[in-house]
Amino acid sequence: MMTQKEKKEVVEKAKEAGVKFIQMQFMDILGTVKNITLPIERLERALSEGVFFDGSSVLGYATVEESDMRLVPDPKTFTILPWTEGNLKTACMVCDVYDHKNNRFEGDPRYALQRLMERARKEGFVFNTAPEYEFFLLQVDERGRPVPQPSDFGGYFDLMRDRGDEIRKEIVLHLNRMGFEVEASHHEVAPGQHEIDLRYADALTSADRVMMMKYTTKVIAHKHGLFASFMPKPLYGVNGSGMHTHMSLMRSKYPPKSEGWGRGLPLSSTWRRKNSYSGAVLKTNPSFLALSMSLWRAYLGSPSNLLFLWS
Repeated sequence: MMTQKEKKEVVEKAKEAGVKFIQMQFMDILGTVKNITLPIERLERALSEGVFFDGSSVLGYATVEESDMRLVPDPKTFTILPWTEGNLKTACMVCDVYDHKNNRFEGDPRYALQRLMERARKEGFVFNTAPEYEFFLLQVDERGRPVPQPSDFGGYFDLMRDRGDEIRKEIVLHLNRMGFEVEASHHEVAPGQHEIDLRYADALTSADRVMMMKYTTKVIAHKHGLFASFMPKPLYGVNGSGMHTHMSLMRSKYPPKSEGWGRGLPLSSTWRRKNSYSGAVLKTNPSFLALSMSLWRAYLGSPSNLLFLWS
């Protein structure tokens, strides 16, 4: 539950930065980012009451009979979009979703992760993740629609002097200004393919940043007359894109709610052998694939003659 202090801090940050609009973001069951934009004058009311929307129009959410749903912004996610300015200065917040009975919506992907994070916390674990974001920069036609033509013809780690290199650097600058801590970026294997790596964070923060990273990338690419695609396999005959995710499960050095909570220690080799964290990941892989690879194109990048190794 949001405190009065948190509400006040968000309002003050927005006013000090000259923010004119607030984007309330959430995602559907397939991970597509959804958004409603409010003028700054509506911020305080949105923080207190939330924002109502039609859940029946969002994939995987509600029926027409139960369509009255509500977005409640998370004050910890308040982020100013650094490429906006003047009368269009905009900030965004990631929202929790409530159903027509004013309960947390079970189908909200963010809520599913929050429940697991809380379970891990109670059992004395810290779970961090660090995704590697791969995407293509594609050319567009005269109507602004993407076409299957990459923006360059570079390869893995190539140093290209073109728009793609400039766009990637501009994206990195904006992500750092948003506090995301970019660790590295480079050209990927396929023409027009790039990768940006962020520093690890707790799993919920990493998941929230997925939405913002994709949005930022698409906005900056559009600004330069290109289209950013995170589709698993947008071009035939070349490497596809993935989102390799580094995961670390740590046993907390201190019990929950103590002063040192959050400073983790690696799990012992004995504990790992007994409980087999990686084994559990493999065991639940079929269910995981249904969520992480829900598009048929995702499987075009997995030929049967390749050997994939776990590390």
